[in-house]
Amino acid sequence: MRKLAAAFALMASPALASGIQIEVEGEGANGTIVIDLLEDVAPLHVEQITALAAEGQYDGVVFHRVIEGFMAQTGDVENGRMGSDMRYAGTGGSDRGNIKAEFSDVPFDRGVVGMARSQSPDSANSQFFIMFDEGHFLNGQYTVVGRVTEGMDVVDAIKRGHRQSGAITGQPDMMKTVTVTE
Repeated sequence: MRKLAAAFALMASPALASGIQIEVEGEGANGTIVIDLLEDVAPLHVEQITALAAEGQYDGVVFHRVIEGFMAQTGDVENGRMGSDMRYAGTGGSDRGNIKAEFSDVPFDRGVVGMARSQSPDSANSQFFIMFDEGHFLNGQYTVVGRVTEGMDVVDAIKRGHRQSGAITGQPDMMKTVTVTE
């Protein structure tokens, strides 16, 4: 009976194995966001994010798509660095391969972090987004990789983009540094 209860507890509340800390800088947001990554929910995605963070690949990458009441997207390590041609931000990934979808029952609530992808469910690479509010229409369609545990006030302050597209006018806020935490 204890084994069954322990297994149910793990399914109900995923273990938080590692995380990332993001130092945000910009016109809208300045401060630290701490994200616990859900290694037991999306191990391949968490491995990719932590490897890119450990290599410094996310440092200087902008929040290129930010939609009020929805989410803030970042992580284009190929085309989304501060100083790059921002017309291409959001079109790239990393030199690592795309990742097969790891859909789960974890809902897209406020503060949840999901992996961005193209039309193909198996096309996630380096980009991710942080939810400003719940977006349950994404459930089962995108991979959940983590949850913000500190710094939602910083997330809430990220400079917003155009109402429909989320494209940023002027200088976007950026992830100055991203480090792996244990």
